[in-house]
This record gives sequence, C-alpha cells and structure tokens, in this order.
Amino acid sequence: MSDPLDKATSKAPPTLGEGCVRRYDPDALSDEDGTEFAEAAELWRQLQEQAPKPEQD
Repeated sequence: MSDPLDKATSKAPPTLGEGCVRRYDPDALSDEDGTEFAEAAELWRQLQEQAPKPEQD
C-alpha cells in the first residue's frame, strides 16, 4: 500500500454481522487492507507505561 489515500476510494472488505456487532470478515482481510502491524505489542507496552496508575486505598 503505497498511498493510503488510494484506499479511500476503493471497495471496502466484506463484513460479518449487523448493527453494533458488525465487523470486517477476518478471512477476507489481507496486508493490502492494513492488517499487518508488527509493532503493536511494543506500542501497547509503551502506552501502558505512560498510563496513570490507579491509586490503591
């Protein structure tokens, strides 16, 4: 995917469900749909470190 704006006018992947449980069909998604995010675990760790810690009474 070279230019993200090219995808804005392309056909959306198929969906499953209806209403508030509607979601993209995971079997129909590919790397071209932006499903690959190898750094997700590291980003989650960084966000958790930055999040304020709840106070314990």
